[in-house]
Amino acid sequence: QVQLVESGGGLVQPGGSLRLSCAASGSRFSFYVMGWYRQAPGKQRELVATITSGDSTNYLDFVKGRFTISRDNTKNSVYLQMNSLKPEDTAVYYCNAVSTLATFWGQGTQVTVSS
Repeated sequence: QVQLVESGGGLVQPGGSLRLSCAASGSRFSFYVMGWYRQAPGKQRELVATITSGDSTNYLDFVKGRFTISRDNTKNSVYLQMNSLKPEDTAVYYCNAVSTLATFWGQGTQVTVSS
């Protein structure tokens, strides 16, 4: 069992930056594919970025060049650096951990981009 706890969300003006963190409990963190998803009101949850155990990354086209996903296996943590934020980035952001046996989700953290 893995528990995921996100932090770092909040209110930011357009063009600003935020850094989301996700702390994972349990062992074998380094073996999980970690990801960030988001869900805006009235929309389906969508993949934002993923990072494998070998640090290969993948991004939603809309965030390429603005967001960076990273992980620190010594801290059982994954991060999402978000720059040049736009109002369209407003959503609840969820941390996700995937292994061959199971998928785990965090409770989400709200990101609001507004002037």
